[in-house]
Amino acid sequence: MLNINNEKSVSIGLLVLRVGIGCLMLVHGLAKLNGFGEMADSFPDPIGLGSKLSLVMAIGAEVGCSLFLIIGLATRLATLPLAFTMIVALFVVHGADPWKVKELAAMYLLVYVSLAATGPGMISLDHVVAGKIRSGGKPTEESV
Repeated sequence: MLNINNEKSVSIGLLVLRVGIGCLMLVHGLAKLNGFGEMADSFPDPIGLGSKLSLVMAIGAEVGCSLFLIIGLATRLATLPLAFTMIVALFVVHGADPWKVKELAAMYLLVYVSLAATGPGMISLDHVVAGKIRSGGKPTEESV
């Protein structure tokens, strides 16, 4: 019987959430990366940094940080640019749009805030690194 309070069960749930949301956002970022040439001059510039820099920052968050989420490395740190990107999308880029348009950014933001609060769980590189730090660099049974 599955015990929802079991740390391994929670870690499996966090793994599925991290990998799932990471892969979904990665698709958005790769589309921007592949269309960089066409989008660079017309990408929204919601905070006044210029279209190209705004696009580069969005790609960095959506591709780079999503990859960190997927492998569970620097997870809490990786959620910050992703959450910031979704805050800008939700409140600035789509601020005047109907809820149906804003909803996806809101859902991504909710997941990133949740992962920032919970961390990546035991099935992550963060957990392995933390175990090595606690043991003075020697592999522990827990981190293997």
